[in-house]
Amino acid sequence: MADETPNQPTEPTAEEISEQKAVRLQKRARLIDEASDLGGGAYPVRLPITTTIPEVRDRFVGLGVDEASGETVGVAGRVVHLRNTGKLCFAALQSGDGSRIQAMVSLAEVGEESLAAWKELVDLGDHLFVSGEVITSRRGELSIMVKEWRVAAKAVLPLPNLHNELGEETRVRSRYLDLIAREQARKNVIDRAKVNASLRQTFTGLGFIEVETPMLQVMHGGASARPFVTHSNAFDTELYLRIAPELYLKRAVVGGIERVYEINRNFRNEGADSTHSPEFAMLEAYEAYGDYTTIADLTQKLIQDAAAAVSGSHVVTWADGTEYDLGGEWDRISMYGSLSEAIGEEITPETPMSRLEELAEAAGIEIDHPIPGKFVEELWEHHVKGGLVRPTFVMDFPEDTSPLVRGHRSIPGVVEKWDLYVRGFELATGYSELVDPVIQRERFVAQATLAAGGDPEAMQLDEEFLRALEFGMPPSGGMGMGIDRLLMAITGLGIRETILFPLVK
Repeated sequence: MADETPNQPTEPTAEEISEQKAVRLQKRARLIDEASDLGGGAYPVRLPITTTIPEVRDRFVGLGVDEASGETVGVAGRVVHLRNTGKLCFAALQSGDGSRIQAMVSLAEVGEESLAAWKELVDLGDHLFVSGEVITSRRGELSIMVKEWRVAAKAVLPLPNLHNELGEETRVRSRYLDLIAREQARKNVIDRAKVNASLRQTFTGLGFIEVETPMLQVMHGGASARPFVTHSNAFDTELYLRIAPELYLKRAVVGGIERVYEINRNFRNEGADSTHSPEFAMLEAYEAYGDYTTIADLTQKLIQDAAAAVSGSHVVTWADGTEYDLGGEWDRISMYGSLSEAIGEEITPETPMSRLEELAEAAGIEIDHPIPGKFVEELWEHHVKGGLVRPTFVMDFPEDTSPLVRGHRSIPGVVEKWDLYVRGFELATGYSELVDPVIQRERFVAQATLAAGGDPEAMQLDEEFLRALEFGMPPSGGMGMGIDRLLMAITGLGIRETILFPLVK
């Protein structure tokens, strides 16, 4: 960035960092002691900023080489490059969006005392305010010829070497450093904001209403998952962190909010890997008088609109440069039909458990708390899932694994449920909702039996939800989609990169 390129430093050792911190703390103390002389101390409350670095770059984009604009600006940014020479010093200041501008501090403009203080007190990582004329250097670099400068926030720890890529653990554990050092990290935050804004815009255009439901619940439900458990001192009772908002959103539909959605935080006390996080963002939506086909249409539109918001089209470019097409109409395949085709044998809801066990054993599949539907789903994942390339809705699931889903209108033993697979992982799921309170109670009782048998993911019997259903819920379609996974589908990144501050040990 500067007219003279500095030598690239190596990463400091822990001992060197400790020594640098001690030196920087001394500089901090001096800035505080000499606040009136050095412009407000180490952490002034306010600075005479007139514009931003991105605005300066946009406004003076046409300035010629070695040319002065005649205009004075006051900007602030973090020092990410620093080069001190005899009578002329250079610093690259970076704003929050990654935009940079060169600050040139010369003896002729600031005087001997100010130049000496710059050399003694300014370090990489400091936030600085500079004021001066906008110019271009002899190499055409847009710069500010500094007439006044102040430390805006003294950094007492040195930045990592910005010439070297941060390791994954550093990026995840110290995301603030990742945001300073890496453009992709900043882009991830912006892309996520664009996706959420797009989702809300699409829903609003279709007449959906956004609501909020409780994160702390007296019983967990709405999904088959192991919950986090906590205790309320105020109520002296055990509570659960939400695993899904489903049962509350359905109560809203009962109450007459016929198109409803929520973008929420869910918590599941389960494993963590490249596609799972114990805390994650989830979108759920319910549409009265729809079914699992209409909600699939809605889901496709939501995702395609979000892709366009980030990439400008339905063809997205992942972080590794791969292009992935989210456009067009997506395939819809039957779970039982595609599994039968893959293994060369017809599998139906009537296939004996003994045969499913044989097929699972041959595939090396082991299942805790086995039921026929779990075997079918695991066999499908083993034989079919890996061959899916384009976005695909996998339709019609086993009844015994989906206790909140309406039975299929024409196929016994099957429910009207789909899972959407993109990039090889499950991105969303959708149902024709079960709204019959009598059948729903039977399903809950069956789940309670599984829980009594030791299944930690089985649902509890929710009497308040059943009571709401007894007042009448219209036929509805519902869907749930992980926001983190949606970002994975659009960006090609792993889940820990799409979450700003993921949970780590």
